[in-house]
Amino acid sequence: KLKAGSVLCIGAGGLGSPAAMYLAAAGVGRIGIVDFDVVDFSNLQRQLLHSTRDVGRSKLASAKDRLLGMNPHIEIDTYETTVSSDNALDLFRNYDVILDGTDNFPTRYLVNDVCVRLGKPNVHGSIFRFQGQVTTFVRGGPCYRCLFPRPPPPALAPSCAEAGVLGVLPGLVGLFQATEALKLILGLGEPLVAQLAMLDVLSTRLETVVYSRVEDCLGCGPSRVDPATFDYGEHCSVV
Repeated sequence: KLKAGSVLCIGAGGLGSPAAMYLAAAGVGRIGIVDFDVVDFSNLQRQLLHSTRDVGRSKLASAKDRLLGMNPHIEIDTYETTVSSDNALDLFRNYDVILDGTDNFPTRYLVNDVCVRLGKPNVHGSIFRFQGQVTTFVRGGPCYRCLFPRPPPPALAPSCAEAGVLGVLPGLVGLFQATEALKLILGLGEPLVAQLAMLDVLSTRLETVVYSRVEDCLGCGPSRVDPATFDYGEHCSVV
């Protein structure tokens, strides 16, 4: 099942790095990675796919070399692009699980809406300074918009580069995401469906909150948005 499985990792950064490494080591047969950035020294405290010798290189090239060095018996697909309404359907279509390691709300909502449309499991992770969150969205269950109908104001949601993050936190959250993806591929255990796991590394506490599907949700309800025409930038720019 692992050899026949496939996961698309959106981002080769803080969350994508540990997730992709554990998926490759586990023997997931096909791993796709979407990223458009280059490696910077400031990434290295949390993005362990990359090293000092990779600074200035494409993150995709660095990631592919590292993952195939760990496991040469798997296939690594790379997509040097941003995820957009124009390409998301084609990118997601041929993978069993989508692993969302993005750090911005427009892309998170887009990933959700496309996964709902295709019926793809979406393993979501997010980090902020000392706190992280993980949950899994599947067909028939609540989606990201059920949990977060509206994004927070941009001023209250800075990126890791702007707000900072303790380097071990994305490692922990990415590990949880990889675990969720493996459970889905293997059909084992209880995925975090309709459950949001919240991790605080300063107190070393892990709490789980249960949430429900929203009947009139714009992501999975009867009047759900069309990813091809919805304005994600406008949706996330004002509250």
